[in-house]
Amino acid sequence: MPTAVRATIKPNSRKGPLVETLDDGSLQLYVRAPAVEGKANKAAIELLAEHYRVPKSAVRLVAGATSRYKRFEIDV
Repeated sequence: MPTAVRATIKPNSRKGPLVETLDDGSLQLYVRAPAVEGKANKAAIELLAEHYRVPKSAVRLVAGATSRYKRFEIDV
């Protein structure tokens, strides 16, 4: 069964790539990729796959493709 994950993306971050857990249980994703042509989304998927130790194909963006706030499903 997939796990739902809420995340906020910080593109063009010098701090990243990094995953932080916020107080409300959502994740803050710092990625170096710019928010252009889906590059930040792709970097976020790769970062979540590494964080949860699953293949990239197990991570899906289900909501918020053009928003800073996103929802992912992860097959763990």
